[in-house]
Amino acid sequence: MSRLDPTLEPQGSGIRRIEVITGAGGRRRWSDEEKARAIEESLAPDAVVSQVARRHGATPQQLFTWRREARRKAEEGAEIASFVPAIMDAAVAPKCAPARKPSSEAPPAPVMEIEVGGAHVWIWGNAEIGMATAILRALQTRARAK
Repeated sequence: MSRLDPTLEPQGSGIRRIEVITGAGGRRRWSDEEKARAIEESLAPDAVVSQVARRHGATPQQLFTWRREARRKAEEGAEIASFVPAIMDAAVAPKCAPARKPSSEAPPAPVMEIEVGGAHVWIWGNAEIGMATAILRALQTRARAK
């Protein structure tokens, strides 16, 4: 056999090398519950991320990605539900009533009075949720800017 022969086995030996791969193969998939457990464990005060990742069969990079995604989802959820606590009292009337035409219809549902950063807003029960959300976000932004 020549030293320039690219084969691993000499010709005519009759023995071939076979590699057996066991396992599922392909990419591993983690359920949301498995990711949540790993994230929670990695956020413990004395946790080492690489050790936590190994215990859960992941790499540290994957675990950091899961943490970043969880933080982003939590921030998005907080932005959507960023209302301040409000107390409704049907007996309390606003200081200035909205202009409306006199009619025989019943007046609109009671209002919510909300104070954000010194500004007062009254929102009626039949107000569009998108408009109320936009107003409260604008007030919240204004209050933060002060």
